[in-house]
Amino acid sequence: MRSGVKTAFVGGVFVLVAGGVGFAGYGMPGGDSEGAGPGGTDAVPLNSSGSGDVGEVTAEEVERTSRDFLAAWARGDADAAGTLTDDPAAAREALRGFRETGHVENAVVTPGTANGATVPYTVKATISFRGHEKELAYASELTVVRGRSSGRALVDWRPTVLHPKLVEGATLRTGEAETIQAVDREGRELTAEEYPSLAPVLDTLRTRYADGTTGESGVETWIEPADADAPNRTLLTLARGRTKKLQTTLDADVQAAAEQAVKKYDRASVVAVRPSTGEISAVANSPAGGFNVAMEGAQAPGSTMKIVTAAMMLEHGLVGGPTSPVECPKEVTWSGRTFHNNKNFSIANGTFRDSFRRSCNTFFMKALGPLNAKGVEDIALSQTARKYFGLGGVWSIGIVSTDARIPVSTGPETAASYIGQGKVTMNALSVASLSATVKNGAFRQPVIVPREMIKGELTTARPLPGNMAAILRSLMGAAATDGTAAKAMSAVSGDKGAKTGSAEVDGQSDSNSWFTGYADDLAAGSVVQSGGYGSGPAGSVVASVLNAR
Repeated sequence: MRSGVKTAFVGGVFVLVAGGVGFAGYGMPGGDSEGAGPGGTDAVPLNSSGSGDVGEVTAEEVERTSRDFLAAWARGDADAAGTLTDDPAAAREALRGFRETGHVENAVVTPGTANGATVPYTVKATISFRGHEKELAYASELTVVRGRSSGRALVDWRPTVLHPKLVEGATLRTGEAETIQAVDREGRELTAEEYPSLAPVLDTLRTRYADGTTGESGVETWIEPADADAPNRTLLTLARGRTKKLQTTLDADVQAAAEQAVKKYDRASVVAVRPSTGEISAVANSPAGGFNVAMEGAQAPGSTMKIVTAAMMLEHGLVGGPTSPVECPKEVTWSGRTFHNNKNFSIANGTFRDSFRRSCNTFFMKALGPLNAKGVEDIALSQTARKYFGLGGVWSIGIVSTDARIPVSTGPETAASYIGQGKVTMNALSVASLSATVKNGAFRQPVIVPREMIKGELTTARPLPGNMAAILRSLMGAAATDGTAAKAMSAVSGDKGAKTGSAEVDGQSDSNSWFTGYADDLAAGSVVQSGGYGSGPAGSVVASVLNAR
């Protein structure tokens, strides 16, 4: 792109401002527009011979096409800008809506240096609505492609060209909005500015629970999704209205610790839950403010699943108490597939507790062979998960969440599911609930607002039977004090237990790091993408959160 070139919006429409290098023939107010067609002098097919050339666009075509598109957008000519894209109708509608429904009155668009066919730029816009104004600043980009039929160089149209958070079907809007003041369990205000991970959470809470707000509405700019059930995403608050307090189950102290803990990693998530009530105390993601991976993610949870597998073994009488002798060989074969322990370790003359605290894969598979004789080999894990841990049910927690999946499997996938691989998927919320259920002795479906506010039915499960809860707490306690979770949990005091996990993911050189644990009446679960062993990054995150109780 030519240096020094800016486009600006003035008085409600975009006009071109040349800084150092001018664009000729773009119909700027007071300028010379001689020879300009609907798209300006360069808004004609770049392959003017009409030969319909194909192939990669050239650097000159990228410069011309992006320049002309931004110029047409700048002067508010949606028709001309649309013709410079590969989807003119969609582009025209979005360009008009951006100005008319977004109430953009002025802005400056500054192109950056092209990277191949992609051109970045920054936008500083003023949003104005009924006497309220505020600046909206962001960066976006466009890509120039070769038109399939015309052979012209055209902007590859996507809504993100206008704003990086605009997806297909979404609209930028500015207008009156109901205002809520979300507070934690002790009445302390929760804001996205202070707790960035809560941005999507607060948007959902406002969308679902703002009904009944009294007093004057506020003025905001937001992204309105195509899905009517999805929450609006607030970009700017131009004016606050009279607020309605919304009680949540969150704990500001635990939330602050969670935010700090995940910031140490590029992609990390954590959720904290109170075992005695199921109340969610914190939810945090890195990066913050985007997709809520902690509650909406769906990934293999690795060996944290062994908590459920151990419960299944106890339910079916395949193992006794923590000191029961068990086998932990280096490898085991299941339906023709061989499974190994980490670094091929084995345990001679070991116990149930030893295999759990050291996370022996082969023990869980070798000991489960008798399930085949009982005819429940492929369904037992799914049944135990749903019956006692609520996993596989539909959780109505108060905001959007993705439910765990422990599907019925066959062959080697059955063995893989026992160690949290195969088709099993969970998220940080799911694995936090595992620890909470063990600590409490019974499942309490997690919630983020008072239970009476939730419209859907809450999932229930049976209490852990007999002495199952005590045995599982003994196993998790051993892992936390003298096992794979000991290093992470060494600084955590109180009645504690934990389980590590690492899950292999296709295309990743390092496994995802998983960890779940509890201390007194707080449980937490975390996943750090490509973090390696659960005893490392994810364990550090959970320990930091538990220490905030």
